[in-house]
Amino acid sequence: MPRERSLSGTIPSMETSHEELKDNTIIIVLGASGDLAKKKTFPALFGLYRQGFLPRDVKIVGYARTKMDQEEFHKRQTSYIKNPNEEPELTKSIEEFKAISTYVSGGYEDGESFDNLNRHLDEIESAYQSKERNRLFYLALPPSVFIPVAKNLKEHCYIFRSGVNRIIIEKPFGKDTASAKELLESVKEHWKEDETFRIDHYLGKEMVKNILVLRFANVTMNAAWDKNHISNVQITFKEPFGTEGRGGYFDEFGIIRDILQNHLLQVLSILTMERPVSFAAEDIRDEKVKVLRAIAPIEQSDCLLGQYVAANGKPGYLDDDTVPPNSVCPTFAACTLWIQNPRWEGVPFILKAGKALNEAKVEVRIQFKDVTQGIFKDIARNELVIRIQPSEAVYLKMNAKTPGLYTRAMPTEMDLTYKRRFTDAKIPEAYEALILDALRGDHSNFVRHDELDIAWKIFTPILHWIEGRPGYGNRPRPVPYPYGSRGPKELGEFIEKFGYKRSDQSYAWPVTNVAAL
Repeated sequence: MPRERSLSGTIPSMETSHEELKDNTIIIVLGASGDLAKKKTFPALFGLYRQGFLPRDVKIVGYARTKMDQEEFHKRQTSYIKNPNEEPELTKSIEEFKAISTYVSGGYEDGESFDNLNRHLDEIESAYQSKERNRLFYLALPPSVFIPVAKNLKEHCYIFRSGVNRIIIEKPFGKDTASAKELLESVKEHWKEDETFRIDHYLGKEMVKNILVLRFANVTMNAAWDKNHISNVQITFKEPFGTEGRGGYFDEFGIIRDILQNHLLQVLSILTMERPVSFAAEDIRDEKVKVLRAIAPIEQSDCLLGQYVAANGKPGYLDDDTVPPNSVCPTFAACTLWIQNPRWEGVPFILKAGKALNEAKVEVRIQFKDVTQGIFKDIARNELVIRIQPSEAVYLKMNAKTPGLYTRAMPTEMDLTYKRRFTDAKIPEAYEALILDALRGDHSNFVRHDELDIAWKIFTPILHWIEGRPGYGNRPRPVPYPYGSRGPKELGEFIEKFGYKRSDQSYAWPVTNVAAL
């Protein structure tokens, strides 16, 4: 049934009915001693626990190879939960969180270890008043063990009666089309699609989720959302630090697999899909798949690859001892995608991501076409910017008359900066939102199997070219760019080639907004 509207005319929630886990639930975090679990998974679970969003009487079980006692586990589990002022209420919540959490050590490939884990889960569940038991398995693990862990969980820890099983799998989902297909098929052997939640945390970010509302709940926005009005779109990811001793891991994947193929492509699909018939998960994911199917594989000529070198007292990528000598792995990539459908034909979508750049920023920049020439010749183009992080914001760069007796136009903005507009609101962490979705059984912000297959087909040819595979032409060498710069010097010419126009007119952003930019 449709939800009732409130007196204010807004819709209280866009959620549809799902099988929510409310009682008798254990959340098992596999890879509990790793960085992902410590920095993201456990802080997110604590945030949900403190706000009362976890199931009643929930229990949390950590599982990893590392041998440690409960005290050491609790120390690691809460090491990234911030309480700088030792607030008594927060300290109490942290202690309660520890009390509902236990730890089991074991391997990832032998069934005996998972039998031991299952005995621990059975012991917890023996206290339940009803027969119903629910288990949510979170794989905060490297992809090399996804397949054996998924198999062992099904064979040794799965509840076959009176309960719900769900499994959350982290990216990367493979390295190309073939490896992703192998991973997908292997997991599907043991876990049904409605039990599987493939997590890309960008789908849980507030501003990414906001794109649906901005597009489809505003007539003014949606009317200009096509090739007739938009010249080009840039989706940008910037990090101000390099690999910092993790170059060996990064070199295996590179910036395209790490950022473009998943995070930025997810943003692109939501930005460009047609309006879904409802907020149901399959309706949303159907539209994402349709638009991805309309994207051709990336051409080599539509790519700019870079690798940072030493500058400003910082080491270059090849100075990292964990990086193979003479590596040509890109740490910066700009790739232009083309959507071959009636709405977007001819509009370039430029995905850019890089490490060791001048700032931390993730944003979408939509540049509209020039106004009709004549009285407003050479006037600045309109731009809609969606700042995903940091300092979440949406602003429209537009032209207005300067105050006074002269008729002069100047670029200005209509600004929605969240910190100022929603002063009392707490923007949830992406992992909090997605874990809660998984507990509710809502797949709308998770990656479907066919969506993943299509996404890899877009990027696999360019990845094989970069790796020097036979049949893909000469292996490219990334151009150098200084640590702490805006990226390769060739970037300006690259984006201008695809129609981007940088305004020559001065743009005065209000002083109060400087920090947000």
